[in-house]
Amino acid sequence: MDTTATASPKAATAAKAATATGATATALWGRTEQQDFRSRVRGTLLGTAIGDALGAPVAGLSLDGIRKAHGLEGLTELAPAYGRRGTVTASTQLTLFTVDGLIRAHVRRDTGAWHPPTDVHRAYLRWTATQHDWGPDERRKDNGWLAQEEWLYARRGPDRACMTGFADEILGTLEQPKNPTARDAAATVRSSPFGLLVGWQPALVLQLAVECAAQSHGHPTAYLSAGAFAVIVHGLTRGDSLDSAVQRALGLLGSRPAHQPVTDALQRAVSAVTAGTPSPRIVESLSPGDGRDAEDALAVAVYCALIAEDVPHGLRLAVNHGGDSTVTGALCGALLGALHGETALPPAWLTDLEGRATMLELADDFALEMTQGPALHGPAVSAPGWLARYPRG
Repeated sequence: MDTTATASPKAATAAKAATATGATATALWGRTEQQDFRSRVRGTLLGTAIGDALGAPVAGLSLDGIRKAHGLEGLTELAPAYGRRGTVTASTQLTLFTVDGLIRAHVRRDTGAWHPPTDVHRAYLRWTATQHDWGPDERRKDNGWLAQEEWLYARRGPDRACMTGFADEILGTLEQPKNPTARDAAATVRSSPFGLLVGWQPALVLQLAVECAAQSHGHPTAYLSAGAFAVIVHGLTRGDSLDSAVQRALGLLGSRPAHQPVTDALQRAVSAVTAGTPSPRIVESLSPGDGRDAEDALAVAVYCALIAEDVPHGLRLAVNHGGDSTVTGALCGALLGALHGETALPPAWLTDLEGRATMLELADDFALEMTQGPALHGPAVSAPGWLARYPRG
């Protein structure tokens, strides 16, 4: 399916500009910068998964229900969900497929048919197959390696809008989005990898994230929350403070129609930092509804990351409330992982984390593609093993 023709003018401009800035950024990578970048990429993916796994056992519980099950302090360590400790949900699965799509988008630049929203959409279709099939289809040579990972073929609470949005090959766009009333945070939580495109300008990161979010979540609040989240991760990956990254997101959102709910939510998160000792009461005050709307989940995650004494403290705060604990845990984990890098993540939680080896491999591949892509594929060089992992087709 050729979806390039459906690209908006902004998307086409973003693709061209990002090609140039990406090539420039690659030429400037030094050894220290590459190591720092890889640590933040690893931190983002592993942080997402740890927060997701921490929140999974208490998903759907009220704060009173969490305390009844885990004590007055709430959930403080990984607990069993889906049959074991450290299991992740569809939030982490989709985040990994976002990374896969972005790598393949960069590989496809060599063909001259580069349209990142299309490549990300194809990755999401590969994820959808994991939710229906019994296991990998080895006959599909264009699937690449990620879709061959058997542990991903587990149905872990996939969001309804994601399942319907990716039920066919039609690409949702901002002009014709899928599920225009879908306002939950499933599209937001899978969007942290867009922020890892450090060679892109923040406005282009925002544009790509909102276009890819609209493929399943067409409500403006949902796709703008995804864009804001990506911009915040982008700032952190570049070495900004969390407060500076949030302020940049607020500045970019101000020019977008229907931005007010997301802007208000982020401002609530920043203001809550001075509201007193961190507590579930403050966290729940950031979610005036049922805590499942995208902007509310984003506000909770940003507040918990801003106030966190360390990664475990921030994540415990992010999951012990009556909202969507898997989503807020995953969002907060991504922020803290991008901010501090992989070494700040709790080793005991990493040990139990489902799919950790896959996440590390994918993170390192992403860092390699972003920093060394021209040495892996291009007019003058080709690494067959790399193209087998990330086919151009």
